[in-house]
Amino acid sequence: MLKLCDVKDASQSVWLVSPKVTVGRSSQCDMTLADSSVAKLHIEILVNGEELELHNLAGAGHVAVNGKLVDGHCKLGRNDRVQLGERNLAVIDPKITRIKAAGAGANVSWALRANHPAIVGRVYPVRETSVVGRSDECDLTFAMSHLSRRHARLEVREGLLFVLDLGSANGTFLNNQRITESRVRRGDELRFDSLSFSVVGPADDLNKTTVRQAVSPTPEAASATAVHSGAGSSSGALAQLRDSGMPNRTAGGATSAGYPMPAQGGGVGKWLWLPVLAAIAIAGFLVARSQGAL
Repeated sequence: MLKLCDVKDASQSVWLVSPKVTVGRSSQCDMTLADSSVAKLHIEILVNGEELELHNLAGAGHVAVNGKLVDGHCKLGRNDRVQLGERNLAVIDPKITRIKAAGAGANVSWALRANHPAIVGRVYPVRETSVVGRSDECDLTFAMSHLSRRHARLEVREGLLFVLDLGSANGTFLNNQRITESRVRRGDELRFDSLSFSVVGPADDLNKTTVRQAVSPTPEAASATAVHSGAGSSSGALAQLRDSGMPNRTAGGATSAGYPMPAQGGGVGKWLWLPVLAAIAIAGFLVARSQGAL
């Protein structure tokens, strides 16, 4: 499948899928070019498999293919170059040709992703200065009656994105707060009246490592640490006794060397000898009886 890409920035692109693809400044186009030199609806490309036919909708002198002006329509093929106003596009096969995206410091790194149901998911790149509104003269034009003709302006200053409300009747909102001018960050919700967008762009201080503050242990955690430390010390002492060859007591009065130790208190140990004494007495009685002593 072929693709139409901006020669200077591959992030500005659209797949050429049937039945047709439209290109222009309008937000309703399949590929939106926020450029004053591009008409609201500049061209359409009819697609039938890999057969492409370009139709000029902007009038004579505004479209060129491979350096030749096209006033009506013409065939397009892989690697053809299309000039719309001051923008240069190329028809490429992504499996063969790769066009580098603009660098991180370029203005095209900022974009608006639509949340409104009518255009949900569409991405609109933000240039150095982009005016949003209902007028065809805006860089990003949306045919919505609640938008002002010139509703707001987006500006990229040293890589940072800012929004300025241009005195709109229904307001500009950043994360549900009405603003007149504010810096905008990646992930913010930017809303022009009811037309909502998610902001796409670079993270702040992407190349810096965030240092997390040290967390002081709670009293409960300190107590648990002390218990574990005590258990570790006891285990170490037992290991030293084992290594030195000295028996150490374990549960049940046995030792790690495998022979019994006298039970503490002595009471239990005395009772253990009674069966032995009884057995010796019985054996002596039987021997004496057999010898006629009894």
